[in-house]
Amino acid sequence: MGNLTGEISNFSCQRGEIFHLPIYLNSGTMNLEIEKRKATDTEDDNLSRHEEVPRKLLNHDKNANMKMLLPIKGDRGKVITRMVEDIDEDEERENGEVTEEDMKDPEAVDDKPLRPLSNVELLVMRSRKLQERKQSIASLATSILENPQENIRRLRELRLMLNEKEPDLYITVRKLVMVSLMEVFKDIVPGYKIRLLTDKEKAQQLKKETRILHEYESALLLNYKEYLEHLEMSIKGKVPKSKKQAVMEIPKDVSRTVSELACRCMSEMLVHHPHFNFSSNIISVLVPLMRRGAILRDQVISTITRVFQEDKSGQVTLEIVRSIGKMVKACNYSVKPKVLDTLLALKIREVDLSTFGENQKVERRKEQLQRLSKKERKRKKAMDKINQELQEVQATEDKKKKLKLHTEIIHAVFVTYFRILKNATQSVLLPSVLEGLARFAHLINVEFFDDLFKVFQSLITSGDLTYRESLHCVQTAFTIMTGQGSALNIDPMTFYKHLYQMLFKVHAGSSSDDIPIILDCLDVMISRRRKQVSQQRILSYMKRLSTLTLQQMPHSVLGLLSAIRGLIQGFPFTDRLFDNEAEGSGLFRPDIDDPEHCNAQNTAVWELTLLQHHFHPVVRQYTAHISRMAPSTGEGQLAQNLARVAPKDLYRRYDLTQHILDTSIPAQVKTKKKKFQSARLHSEELQSYMENQSASVPDLPGEDVDIG
Repeated sequence: MGNLTGEISNFSCQRGEIFHLPIYLNSGTMNLEIEKRKATDTEDDNLSRHEEVPRKLLNHDKNANMKMLLPIKGDRGKVITRMVEDIDEDEERENGEVTEEDMKDPEAVDDKPLRPLSNVELLVMRSRKLQERKQSIASLATSILENPQENIRRLRELRLMLNEKEPDLYITVRKLVMVSLMEVFKDIVPGYKIRLLTDKEKAQQLKKETRILHEYESALLLNYKEYLEHLEMSIKGKVPKSKKQAVMEIPKDVSRTVSELACRCMSEMLVHHPHFNFSSNIISVLVPLMRRGAILRDQVISTITRVFQEDKSGQVTLEIVRSIGKMVKACNYSVKPKVLDTLLALKIREVDLSTFGENQKVERRKEQLQRLSKKERKRKKAMDKINQELQEVQATEDKKKKLKLHTEIIHAVFVTYFRILKNATQSVLLPSVLEGLARFAHLINVEFFDDLFKVFQSLITSGDLTYRESLHCVQTAFTIMTGQGSALNIDPMTFYKHLYQMLFKVHAGSSSDDIPIILDCLDVMISRRRKQVSQQRILSYMKRLSTLTLQQMPHSVLGLLSAIRGLIQGFPFTDRLFDNEAEGSGLFRPDIDDPEHCNAQNTAVWELTLLQHHFHPVVRQYTAHISRMAPSTGEGQLAQNLARVAPKDLYRRYDLTQHILDTSIPAQVKTKKKKFQSARLHSEELQSYMENQSASVPDLPGEDVDIG
């Protein structure tokens, strides 16, 4: 090739092949003739066609991708194109194809499909996974309880287990975690409310111990909030996976159990820590549940009853009572009577009735402040601020604050009661309202007495009340009149007639449980108003009570006999009913419902003669005592264990429904065996013979007999 010199360079292709590419260099004495050498038309066409071919082709015959390599010019000057198969190792592995390297690996991928697991194997696998979750829950809960301040991060780990995603475990694991977190929070939640720091307070420098305490409280409060939110969603039948993911629906067959468990957890938190943060939120979730199913309703009612009984300050009780009132109004009074029966558990005996005129007090204070000078006002404000700080520092509860809270609670209760009396007299809640008014009648403000008596009289005269509603109505009216309403000029004759008429509706069947209400009514109508009751009225009631004893159970008979005994001891003129001779004009008319005109003085309590043959021994004993005019000493006096017992207590003591008969068989009593000893005989030989004969007789099996 003349003065043309060349060098050979080695190239390595993708498949590991080596080919030679000639590189032509011009020397210093290169001839121009060589440059004039031109390729033929065929070579030019081959090169141009080679440039137009794509770098990557698809071999349709082999269904493989082909990659173009650099051309080679052969010995004869012909350009040879070369192609190689393009294989992507990553794609081969993803497609499941096994390469040569994988064939050399002993742990090569097996193309055979996995064998399906049986039900037993699936159950074993689930049990193993569940056991692992239980162990992790137990370890986390234990570490938190050991040192909550140092292991507060474990609380977040335990809470995140509520987001279990295993399809065969997520319901069980979440239920276990809910109960575990409930027990953990019951132990570590402090007895005070946690106040989070503001941005300004966070910017200040704090001591190390103070900063650690604030971090612990903020972490505790955050986890507690997230836990309560999860319980709320679970009660609604939904469980959130996470904040970013959508809400996941719980299957209908297990939604009820999860809701009941979440409700129980939230109820326990309210009972054990009613004054902690988010208690208002818990109340707003639990109170509406009183409208749902029987299980949730009973659970919430028992929780609220416990809170009413154990709450000492009254703040939480006030929130619950207001929430119940709002719910009853929003539901248009279509709730169960059990909802209002929870208010009967309130333990409030004293209120500040003067606070009902609070607006007048505020006006008086404003007038007093206007009379003071500027310096005196400034000094008064400073003293009020100091007194308020001193009250906050005191560890004991402020009695004035407690009395104020109790007053607000009773005010909220009466607002609910009066709203029902005004707008829903035909509602099923009326018996509960009347019973509640009877319970808290001594706390009603005098301003409402006139309106209440008008409502009671209209209800009684309408005849729409049931038997028990009438009794509660009478009880409430007389409780008011014997308390603050004693100075009111009200004629209670309507209520006396109504109770006298309703007595015969009490029988030994379903209405026998209303005897305690009858006894309470007699106490407030006669015993506490003895100076305002006529003789004719007392004799009529005594005769009707004697007749009522003939159709009652033994414990009811004893309660009524105790009430008759109180009438005999309190009113000596009742001895007329023990005399067979008639006095005055007219005959006894038991069919007349007016106790003033039934001529009860012309009859006798002959029912006591029948009761002396009663099957119950205590009834016979009590009747014999009353038949002798209830003497306190001498013949016919009553035993001390019966004489000093109130009628209601006597009713409860002998209530057969509260006693269970002992049907157990007594154990066999073994007595010490005693040998038979006869009188000693005069003959020595005969005596020794008898002793030898008795010693040779074997003991019979069975119970030993004591022979004296």
